[in-house]
Amino acid sequence: MGAGHDHSHHHHDHSVKLDHLNKAFIWGIVLNLTFVVVEAAAGLYSGSLALLTDAGHNLSDVASLALALLAYKLTKVTSNKIYTYGYKRSTILVSFFNAVILFAAIGVIVYEAVERLTQPQAVPGDTIIWVALTGIAINGFTAWLFMKDKEKDLNVKGAYLHMAVDAMVSLGVVISGVVIAYTGWFWLDSVVSIIIAAVILLGTWGLFKDSLRLEMDGVPKDMDIAAIKAELLKADGVLDVHHMHVWALSTTENALTAHLVITPEAVDRFDKIKHDLRHRLEHLEITHSTFEPEFSEKKCDDPVCC
Repeated sequence: MGAGHDHSHHHHDHSVKLDHLNKAFIWGIVLNLTFVVVEAAAGLYSGSLALLTDAGHNLSDVASLALALLAYKLTKVTSNKIYTYGYKRSTILVSFFNAVILFAAIGVIVYEAVERLTQPQAVPGDTIIWVALTGIAINGFTAWLFMKDKEKDLNVKGAYLHMAVDAMVSLGVVISGVVIAYTGWFWLDSVVSIIIAAVILLGTWGLFKDSLRLEMDGVPKDMDIAAIKAELLKADGVLDVHHMHVWALSTTENALTAHLVITPEAVDRFDKIKHDLRHRLEHLEITHSTFEPEFSEKKCDDPVCC
């Protein structure tokens, strides 16, 4: 069996299919968007900053679910003369702007919470409890939709973690509602808002760093350049590797270019070498690769190689 055939067969067997998750994403988006409207309305009616804060958090998760679905949809869009890679990179742009918007929202939330700490306002604890309990049910159900496939795709895992964390945040809101109902400690509403903002900040900081790294064509997270080079050197006929670049085409696809130093005798089987390397790179989550051959007795003239 030829190396080229092995590569295409391997790619077919190991590519992640999200077709069956379309309904899960749609259900998650619809349910959580409905809950955002209900929670925001309840927060405005009751004057609860904790509910408004949590509604903002859930709205960011609706955006995250939509982004994960968009990432899948954009893989189906064909390239054109202007966008030769298609529109896959838009997933990185959306992630970055989503993080920036969330940072601004966190600033507003903390400012309002600190203002209310100096002048606590009465809020109905029972309203907070019932709305937050609804949030636990919706977030828990949405997390369950993604549980089975959370280890198969990064976007699915992100959606699962967002929903699981939301369920825990809603639990915190329930606890504050119970305490307020029995003690009248209305200042607790602001404290819970600040805690929720901190939880959002932790998740947003990771999203911001990862999206900025990809936007700047940095090596994707968890990818080891040394390990990738070592894998390339395992191919028969490859003596050295340099001028190697690894970057993300989208939030789910990565690319590589490299100069391969080979012996003059290996030039006739360079196609087989490329197929072997692409097969190896599939295991390292690199789906697009381009190789330039160089003969061992010649030195690369590119300044980057020096």
